[in-house]
Amino acid sequence: MSHSAARRPQPSMTEGSIWKGLTAFAIPIFLGNLFQQLYNTVDTLIVGNFIGKEALAAVSSSNNLIFMLVGLLNGIAMGAGVVIAKFYGAGDEKNLRLAIHTDLAAGLIAGLFLTVVGVILSPMILRWMGTPEDVLPSSVAYFRTYFTGALAVCMYNVATGILQAVGDSRHPLYYLIISSAVNVALDLLFVGVFRWGVASAAAATVISQGLSAALCLIRLIRSDTVYRVNLRSLTLHPGMLGQIIRFGLPSGLQNSIIGFANVIVQSNINAFGANAMAGCGSYSKIEGFAFLPVTCFSMGLATYVSQNLGAKKHDRVRKGARFGILCSTILAEIIGVLIFTLSPVLIALFNSDPEVVAFGVQQARTEALFYCLLALSHCMAGIFRGAGKASVPMLVMLACWCVIRVTYITLTVQLIPNILVVFSAYPLTWSLSSIIFLIYYFKADWIHTFDRLDAGQKV
Repeated sequence: MSHSAARRPQPSMTEGSIWKGLTAFAIPIFLGNLFQQLYNTVDTLIVGNFIGKEALAAVSSSNNLIFMLVGLLNGIAMGAGVVIAKFYGAGDEKNLRLAIHTDLAAGLIAGLFLTVVGVILSPMILRWMGTPEDVLPSSVAYFRTYFTGALAVCMYNVATGILQAVGDSRHPLYYLIISSAVNVALDLLFVGVFRWGVASAAAATVISQGLSAALCLIRLIRSDTVYRVNLRSLTLHPGMLGQIIRFGLPSGLQNSIIGFANVIVQSNINAFGANAMAGCGSYSKIEGFAFLPVTCFSMGLATYVSQNLGAKKHDRVRKGARFGILCSTILAEIIGVLIFTLSPVLIALFNSDPEVVAFGVQQARTEALFYCLLALSHCMAGIFRGAGKASVPMLVMLACWCVIRVTYITLTVQLIPNILVVFSAYPLTWSLSSIIFLIYYFKADWIHTFDRLDAGQKV
């Protein structure tokens, strides 16, 4: 089918009911993230129960390191989504196709690069983090196996970002459900039946992510819409790549530096031993469920704001932003109350060792009641990214979630060698970032700066 004959679905996020359009877009993202969190949690449950708390600690110590390395590329993919959503909302088909093909080409190169870096540097970084010697071999095995599939991770994020940018959040959900089922089945087979060890859990994740990436790419290639992908058209167009980097690099740097800060935080947790690592790792899986409304509305708001500003509908942007913030903060706080109440039972599901449970519960009851502030900060960040102001959340989060958090922990833990110091850093820095975001939201002319940026960005 020729490009001129390609079908363009109605851009529902720029027309009709605001709350229905934003909710219809956010719900599939929510369900997709729910399935992803479920299979990540099942992965950890299987490791913790079939292999033991040392293996659970190994998987847990790798999470922040993975986020640090993958975060840069994910942030740039988010920037590409803003650019694509802008062109889609404005009906600019030529630049839409150019942005999509440049995004895919960049993701392909980045995935190959990340594979090499992750496999080679993992032992050095894990040692630098102070990973205990009894946990280190399993951590290295898990990390290296995971990063053999880094290309699949990158291509899945890129392809999903493209589909969501044009308003299709349903198909990524379908593919994620399929890959989640595959991941759980392979986990049970590799770890529970064959007893192949912690690296096989990472192998199950790699295989399932490769499947979901392939399904997303097939969807884009076979689509009869204006965003159809032609592999022969993959290119690194300098001007378009510059736009993607300009919108995405701040978010990417933000992710990586926050990931680096979390690696430092993890090193402080590691100093309290394998029980602390296992307990905090178990809590992080539970906390992931609180991120579900946070993530879906943050991503939804970025696409919603970008599409509507591309269509010059400023009033819809303001109304949609208020609705998204309200829903996300309320849902996150409800989940926080449930986690606070049920944490002893939830942590014990991963490993019933009393010391492991005690660390996990302690962290849950220090942080869970402040999830509304976490949701507020992420929603504000999504709004500003969608408006082309990605440097704002980058600077705020780097200052609060990196510099202040790491400084507070590093200095205070020397005076008070208690793991509560580490846990309390999170609600403290969420509060600071929320205050700064609210001041900027109400004081700055962030909506019309998008129009001024847009005027100089035609390729």
